[in-house]
Amino acid sequence: MPELTITDDGFRLGGDPFRIISGSLHYFRIHPEQWADRLRKARLMGLNTVDVYIPWNLHQPRRGGPLVLEEGLNLPRFLELAAAEGLYVLLRPGPYICAEWEAGGLPAWLLAEPGIRPRTADPLYQEPVDRYFELLLPHLRPYLATASGPVLAVQVENEYGASGLRDRAHLDRLVTLLRKGGVDVPLFTSDQARDLADGGIPGILRTVNFGRGASEHLRTLREHQPRGPLMCGEFWAGWFDRWGGGHKRRRDAEVRDTLDEILAAGASVNIYMFHGGTNFGFTNGANDKGHYRPTITSYDYDAPLDEAGDPTAKYRLFRDTIARYADVPDAPVPAPGAKLNREGIRLPQRASLLAQADRLGSARRSDHPLTMEELAQAFGFVRYETALPAAGDGVLTIGEVHDRAQVFVDGQPVGTLERENHDRALGLRSPAAGALLTILVENQGRVNYGAGLRDWKGIAGTVAFNGEPLTDWTSTPLPLDTLDAVSYPGDGSAEEKAAGPAFFRGTVELTDPADTFLHLPGWTKGSAWVNGCPLGRYWSRGPQKSLYVPGPVLRGGVNEIVVLELHGAQGDTVHLRDAPDLGPAE
Repeated sequence: MPELTITDDGFRLGGDPFRIISGSLHYFRIHPEQWADRLRKARLMGLNTVDVYIPWNLHQPRRGGPLVLEEGLNLPRFLELAAAEGLYVLLRPGPYICAEWEAGGLPAWLLAEPGIRPRTADPLYQEPVDRYFELLLPHLRPYLATASGPVLAVQVENEYGASGLRDRAHLDRLVTLLRKGGVDVPLFTSDQARDLADGGIPGILRTVNFGRGASEHLRTLREHQPRGPLMCGEFWAGWFDRWGGGHKRRRDAEVRDTLDEILAAGASVNIYMFHGGTNFGFTNGANDKGHYRPTITSYDYDAPLDEAGDPTAKYRLFRDTIARYADVPDAPVPAPGAKLNREGIRLPQRASLLAQADRLGSARRSDHPLTMEELAQAFGFVRYETALPAAGDGVLTIGEVHDRAQVFVDGQPVGTLERENHDRALGLRSPAAGALLTILVENQGRVNYGAGLRDWKGIAGTVAFNGEPLTDWTSTPLPLDTLDAVSYPGDGSAEEKAAGPAFFRGTVELTDPADTFLHLPGWTKGSAWVNGCPLGRYWSRGPQKSLYVPGPVLRGGVNEIVVLELHGAQGDTVHLRDAPDLGPAE
C-alpha cells in the first residue's frame, strides 16, 4: 500500500492528492467473526479508512504480563482484514484512549500504584507505558504503510488538551517511544477546538474534534496550524448513553449537513462512530463531574451502522453525501442481517451468588475492607464480610463506596448505597451480637474522562456500626470472568431459595442461529451470559432494556443462558427478540 505524506496544502498518498474519509470502529467492541462484515460495510458507505483505538487494559491485563493478542484481541488479524477490504487505518494506541471505555483503557493494576499520576511524565506511570509500547509496537510495525501495510498514521495520546495537565514532557516522551519503536508513518493529535493549544505538539499534525459548527472549528484549527491538511479527527455523528438517562439521538439531517460542510471545506474527516458496537462484560466506562454516571452496555452511539451492524437512515445519507466528493462503490446498501425470535425462555435453575462466592474467588483477611486494586482485581464485584458487635437498631456508615453496595445481615438484604447519590449511611437492625454483615460492591465502570482517572473500586475508609469501627474483614474478589465454578443445587435447598443476588440458568434449542436481542422484562439489575459470552449489564433504570447477542455466539442445538440478578425478578423468563429496545430518544 502507498505511504501517506503531509504537505503544506494537504495529504498525499503515493504522491497523489488524498483526502481521508474515515470512520471509527473498535475491534474490541465487535465479535471477531463480524469484523470482516463491518469493514465491508465501511467501504460500501464510501469510507477509504477506518480509525481504531487500542485498549491497553485488555491487551495487558496483568502488571508485567505478556501482551494478549488472541481471539477478540487479535489486532494483527483485524488489520489484515482491513487491508484485504482495501481500507487504510488510523491507529490510536493511547496509552490513554477515553472511548467511554473502562478507565479510558488504563489497566486497573496501573491505578493501584500509590501516588501515580496518569498521563504525565511521572516515572511511576512512564515505566509501564514504556514496557507496554515495547511489547505492542513490534506487532504493529509490519502493518505500517512504510512496510506496505494499511496503517497510514498513528495518534499520540488522545485529546490531551482536555486533561488540564499540560505535561509537554509526557507528550514528547510518547513521540520518542513511537519513533524509537519503529513507527515511521505520520503522527497526529486530536483535540477539541478550545484545547488545541494545550494538546498540540510542535511538528506533529493537529486535528480538531466537534459535532457541529464545522466552519468555525476548522478556522480555529487553521489559526493553530497555518499550513498542512485540515482534518476533523472526530466528527461526533451521535453520542453515548448513561444509565438513568434517555437514548441520545442526533437529527440525521443535522449531521448530514455538518458532514457536507466538512467535505465542502476540502477537509478530511473521521466519523466517530461509524459503528459503535457493545461494551461486553464489565468494560463500560463512566463520567464523574460531581456526580458519578456509568455508561450503559450498548455503544450503539446512534451511528450509521447500528449495534447489530445494520445500516441506518444515517448510513444512506452519509453515503449520498460522500458520493458528492469522492467515489463510492457501485453496490446497493447492505440489507439488514437475519434476526432470531424466541419468546418465553425459562431459566429454572438458581444459585445464590453469596453462597457461591467462595467457589468464585479466594477470601483475604485484613483489619479493613480491601479495594479491588489491593485485591489485584479489575472487574466485577467484591464480597466483604465481618461480624456486627451488638444487637439492636443502628446506623452503618462507610467512608466511601465505589460504586454500588448491597448490604445484608445474616443473608437478608437490608439496603443499598449508591455512589451516584453520595450515599454513605444506612439504618439497619442487628439480630444478635456476632450477626454476619455482608456488603456486595459492584464496580459499575471506572471513570474514563477528566480528573478522576484514578478511580479505585470497592470500599475505602472506615466502616462503622453506631460509630464503632468494624474490623476483622474478609474481602473476596468476584471478577466473574468465568462462571465455570458456579454450581446449581437443584434440590430445593435453602441456598436455592436464599434471598439476594442469584444466578439463573436455562437453555434454549435453536436450529438457525442469528443475531438477536435478550429482553428481560420484570428483571431489575444484573448481567447476562449466553454460551459463556458476557453480554454486559442490564438495569431496569434504563434507557437500555435489551442486550445484543451476536449471532456467532449462538449455535445450532442447545444454548445456555445465565442471568445474574442482583435484586429480584418477577419470574424466571427471558426472551430473544429480533429488535433492540434502547429506550426513548433524548
